[in-house]
Amino acid sequence: MTRSIDYGNLMHRAMRSLIQNVLQDVAERGLPGDHHFFITFDTMHPDVEIADWLSDRYPNEMTVVIQHWFDNLDVTDEGFAITLNFGENPEPLYIPYDAIQTFVDPSVEFGLRFETQTDEEDTAPTVVPDVAELPTEPEAAAEDDAETSEDAPKEAEVVSLDQFRKT
Repeated sequence: MTRSIDYGNLMHRAMRSLIQNVLQDVAERGLPGDHHFFITFDTMHPDVEIADWLSDRYPNEMTVVIQHWFDNLDVTDEGFAITLNFGENPEPLYIPYDAIQTFVDPSVEFGLRFETQTDEEDTAPTVVPDVAELPTEPEAAAEDDAETSEDAPKEAEVVSLDQFRKT
């Protein structure tokens, strides 16, 4: 067997590291300007820690918003812990980076989507320069008083990294 460079997994790790760096900066300095995040994650991931009522309500995936009110943001190499407000009920969550499916900052039209391959390959990230096709409304009420934009979102152009892989 010949050795090859696994660009898909390298990109996967780099994009998860980017999320870690952004969250670490927010933990240390707070959210700058209009920045806020929609994070969709797999609630069935074995390392996700959420309240039972949340996993019952969102048995496959959940989108949370980090914007106006959050507390106890603790960022590690494996994931992050945060307390979010669900209808005036603060709930602690732990989300490993490997459980994240999308990470979007609509204030600057930045987004990442991690898609699962159907064959033997691991998950490969997709860089999404616009947020039109990514969630703009969270499935969970984990946000307080987020404003909705009256402007129609632009068409998203999804750049698939799979086209650059050698098979």
